[in-house]
Amino acid sequence: MIPRARRLAVPLTGALLATVTTTAITTTTAAAAAQAAPGDVTATAAPQAPEKAAAFWTPQRLRAATDYTEDLGTSVKGSGRTGAAVPDGTAGTVPPIGAGQSGADQNGAGGSGGTIRKQVNLPRTVGRVFFTLPGRNPLDPKSWKYCSGTSVQGDYRNVVATAGHCVFDPVTERFYDNWVFIPSYWDGDQAWEGKAPYGVYPAKWFQTHDDFVTREDYDYDYAFVNVSSGFRLTPKKEGGVTRYVRTPAGRLGDNVGGQGFTWNRSPKVTVFAFGYPAGPHPDGDRPFTGRTMKWCYGRSAPTPAVPKHDIQEHLGIKCGMTSGASGGPWLMGYRSATRMGYLNGVSSVAWDSDGNDRYDRISSPYFNGETYEVYKVAANRWTQ
Repeated sequence: MIPRARRLAVPLTGALLATVTTTAITTTTAAAAAQAAPGDVTATAAPQAPEKAAAFWTPQRLRAATDYTEDLGTSVKGSGRTGAAVPDGTAGTVPPIGAGQSGADQNGAGGSGGTIRKQVNLPRTVGRVFFTLPGRNPLDPKSWKYCSGTSVQGDYRNVVATAGHCVFDPVTERFYDNWVFIPSYWDGDQAWEGKAPYGVYPAKWFQTHDDFVTREDYDYDYAFVNVSSGFRLTPKKEGGVTRYVRTPAGRLGDNVGGQGFTWNRSPKVTVFAFGYPAGPHPDGDRPFTGRTMKWCYGRSAPTPAVPKHDIQEHLGIKCGMTSGASGGPWLMGYRSATRMGYLNGVSSVAWDSDGNDRYDRISSPYFNGETYEVYKVAANRWTQ
């Protein structure tokens, strides 16, 4: 056990702390009809047809959705050593697509821990994932939930990367219902047009690692989702009443681009983490609303192992983001000028590493060759 004074002094570039409180930043559901996929990949059709998921989400329901947090337990103790996040082969890279520059995007909407830079142009590929909880009444607002995610490069420009627990709930063993992705979601005013500037994209296929679906192993808490072509909701006033007309928006990657993808990198790299935090800290404080995108910047390092949750290969960075940020991307080599980089992780777990009831670290599964295999299935899958 590291003494408390020493724990307060441990640098981000060194080992993360041995005694922690952890919580998953958001969650998801059951094994539906899986299709054949190579290796350890579970490929599953979304529970609803894309058109049905698209029809479910009205502007009012999107506005009412809340973050969904799966509590991994309190006072979880690491093993007293750092985890075993190491490459399992040669490093690989898939380049990003699209420049991602737009005057309509948010600029520097605020950091939440880590090294702060004066100005960060936020990536328009990043947005909020919306879904409803399976086994519950979908008309009940308590079942309307969200995570974070990002568009990532794929052959058909239709891939969204997020956390595994943002598509699948190990408790009910079901995938989430009515799953859609909205890039550059912004809830900063009352005008709907600003909330989904690039459209709404419903899920068609989920790709996850078998070990997350079958064993709830958070070393594999990532997912790659194929979405159908999107639509925009355009307000139209008739007789003093505003209704929304759906118009085609085209493919996700054509509209916002797609981040690159990389795996088997050094566990100690500098990354930007983006997401939409909203949930409370353990002490109940809520510093975030989820209405706008936030970011952290720091150098990753292996976290302690947490055998209770099969966490052996996570990387952590200093960051105070809370639930709602789950699934948000960790981007290596991110360039503010192009708003593009290389996906090297997704936010999975929040850590209270000094025991003061405030989250001060977030962690991601280490992206290795197995991650690439899951990504590759999604990157080669066509959707309409």
